[in-house]
Amino acid sequence: MIAKVIMLVIFFAVMFGVGIYCRKHATDVNGFILGGRSVGPWMTAFAYGTSYFSAVVFIGYAGQFGWKFGLASTWIGLGNAVIGSLLAWVILGRRTRIMSKHLHAGTMPQFFYERFDSKALKVASSVIIFVFLVPYTSSIYNGLSRLFGMAFDIPYVWCVLTMAVLTGAYVILGGYMATAINDFIQGIIMLFGIVAVIAAVLNGQGGFTEAVTKLALIEGTNAAGSAQPGVFASFFGPDPIGLLSVIILTSLGTWGLPQMIQKFYAIKSEDDIAKGTIISTIFAVIIAGGCYFLGGFGRLFDCAAIYKEDGSIAFDSIVPTMLANVPDILMGIVVVLVLSASMSTLSGLVLTSSSTLTLDFLKDNIVKGMKEKTALWIMKLMIVVFIVISVVLALDPPGFIAQLMGISWGALAGAFLAPFLLALYWKGVTKAGVWACFASGVGITVGNMFFNWFSSSITAGAFAMLVGFAVVIIVSLISPKLDKKRVEEIFECYEKTATVPVKKVLVEDEEFTVK
Repeated sequence: MIAKVIMLVIFFAVMFGVGIYCRKHATDVNGFILGGRSVGPWMTAFAYGTSYFSAVVFIGYAGQFGWKFGLASTWIGLGNAVIGSLLAWVILGRRTRIMSKHLHAGTMPQFFYERFDSKALKVASSVIIFVFLVPYTSSIYNGLSRLFGMAFDIPYVWCVLTMAVLTGAYVILGGYMATAINDFIQGIIMLFGIVAVIAAVLNGQGGFTEAVTKLALIEGTNAAGSAQPGVFASFFGPDPIGLLSVIILTSLGTWGLPQMIQKFYAIKSEDDIAKGTIISTIFAVIIAGGCYFLGGFGRLFDCAAIYKEDGSIAFDSIVPTMLANVPDILMGIVVVLVLSASMSTLSGLVLTSSSTLTLDFLKDNIVKGMKEKTALWIMKLMIVVFIVISVVLALDPPGFIAQLMGISWGALAGAFLAPFLLALYWKGVTKAGVWACFASGVGITVGNMFFNWFSSSITAGAFAMLVGFAVVIIVSLISPKLDKKRVEEIFECYEKTATVPVKKVLVEDEEFTVK
């Protein structure tokens, strides 16, 4: 216990110290929410990765989908790496950085406002972001607090409150730069921690080969309802279609999440994009792949601790149960690992929600003529408001972790993914197309909450994202077009000439001859 407490004290002291150190970078709005657009590749990549993976993945998703799909759940982590990280950086990174700077946009609602000349779109998107980031934040508190309670025997409420105060403190002090530096530190902890945890859990089962053999002996039921021995150790698991829907939501969904896209706004240079792409992908392979791979062995720990009183599975208890017998010092590492993952994600969420609500909803709509210093203080106040609302919901959560996160990701990605991505590439996107996608994304997610149209919030979210592309394209083709001259001016940012060294781009010069 002493070792665990010391590790936590050091961890919290470093996080808080970084917040104090970064106060000089958070003296204006640009510095507070974007770090002055001067964040390097390592910090940007780690900020992206650590915002992606939190206690929701390590505790909630790894437990639930590892139980449901077995070792095949590892595909979710690999999908997160290839689709959610690699392709996201390749397809969105450069264009987002270029157009957002050209439009002077620091948030996603500002992007929609400038790109489509619609203040109503800015207000609507800011409301969607604030409302649906709350359940995401609550799910993180929920997952982390369960692990804290097991490791320190601390009441759930105190875990939530402590987490909220500490995260809010360093974000308010140092803004985006404090978040980025702490994300880098937390990312390193996550990399070493996940490797140590996997090794310890498998060692407790007799090693990797023995653990897989035990898993193969467990009989499961495939998607057709037939008994299938060894299904949890198979290549695609018992439900390949269900597995695919999870991969789509957790991988493609990040492309439409404002707290993830905002990382691209702050990239410093072209070279940083190339480096960040590689770093972010490797990070995702290790962290996401490791989490889901670990969760795939969850059925080896089938015991009374993972069942509710009604006999159903308490998915959020599976991973903590797997870790119950690891050495104390490793348990301390696990706690710091999950704490790192969660605080990095929370900091990104509260910064995104507060900046969006202040700059895109309150400024010039509720508070006329808001000055920069006023905006900065209101953002900090909104961080407190957002955290309080999230804590209240976390203290009495409406469902297990994956449900909360599925609702949040489904609504946000369903509403924003298609119009944002298409707006970067296609001049033909119209305001009506964006509005239609906002309505379909939120409508499908909320409708499923009340009418259970789909088997889970995960499936509903994946469906909302894919439908969004059809909605934007069809409505844009039949609705009034934007001013052609204005659209051409916007897309001029991609056509500007840039001078770069020959080592970056090959050029044709004098005729080549062999001497």
